[in-house]
Amino acid sequence: MQIYYCFPGGKSKVLTMSYDDGKLPDERLLKIFNQNGIKGTFNLNYGMMDRPERIDREKIKELYAGHEVATHTMSHPTIARCPLSMVAEELLEDRKGLESLVGYPVRGHAYPNGSYSDDIKKLFGTLGVAYARTACFESGSLELPEDPLAWNGTCHHNYNLMKYAREFAEFHKPQYLKCLYVWGHSSDFERDHNWDLIEDFCAFMHGREDIWYASNIEIVDYMQVCRNLQFGAAGDFVYNPSAASAWLKVGEDVIEVRGGTLVRW
Repeated sequence: MQIYYCFPGGKSKVLTMSYDDGKLPDERLLKIFNQNGIKGTFNLNYGMMDRPERIDREKIKELYAGHEVATHTMSHPTIARCPLSMVAEELLEDRKGLESLVGYPVRGHAYPNGSYSDDIKKLFGTLGVAYARTACFESGSLELPEDPLAWNGTCHHNYNLMKYAREFAEFHKPQYLKCLYVWGHSSDFERDHNWDLIEDFCAFMHGREDIWYASNIEIVDYMQVCRNLQFGAAGDFVYNPSAASAWLKVGEDVIEVRGGTLVRW
């Protein structure tokens, strides 16, 4: 009997969005996301929020409610050129500042200017960062990352967005888990005068029953729940030691394995 991990609800596809810098056009982008049931991760620089083009600190918690706030360093340096002690300070001060605003652990990151190194990945892993996104403009990948601390998105929204959207929507092989990951900056839409691009994309992706709409950290945390599952050697039961549920496809059946329970089939 075949046993497959599923996303919540038995789905095999997940859509996630990631937008950087926390500039004023985020307000318009969030309206588009919320109207279409799209969830995003927003990577913010706590040390730059006093600038007139940035979202005010007082608005952060309410504006980004229902989405994920993640780190982007305090001052957006090209961190691969910086001493590791400075990199640690940039990350931790950003985390502490953002957590003081949103009231939950901030555990995601997007590398400013796409800059990182193996030493920085190791450092961030010790400083509470669960994943970090690169600035790869078009990997074309619909796969989950092998290394969450070097997560290449599928594409920046200016790089064949609707091509990947159609490929993702038309993929119907539930034995695979697929992830469409789109990233960018909301200010890009102002600069490029192409708000219609993201509006059309979100309308196209809206309300699809086979897609889980998730933030970056929700994906990372859910896959950890799946990895923590403990299967019997005969493959006829599973124990879930986590608090959250996991979903499996066992033969033709989709099974929810609630946290702290043992399920037989």
